[in-house]
Amino acid sequence: MSRSMMRHPNDTGSAEVQIELLTRRIEKLTLHFKTHKKDFHSQRGLTNLVSRRKSFIAYLQKRNPAKLVEVKTFLNLR
Repeated sequence: MSRSMMRHPNDTGSAEVQIELLTRRIEKLTLHFKTHKKDFHSQRGLTNLVSRRKSFIAYLQKRNPAKLVEVKTFLNLR
């Protein structure tokens, strides 16, 4: 990742990075579904990823709302 929310070069566990990684995987799966509309097994995986990202967003909202705004603008999330 060239530009990311990492706090230090080896940061893979912070909530901001987790949200970013999950968002990238969600985007990739969404593109996959444009060509494979009946891939229902992967749809379940996508639902799980969205749920995990939602949990991280809720956590970040409680801990550091200003950082959440920064993450959302960086990733173009609503």
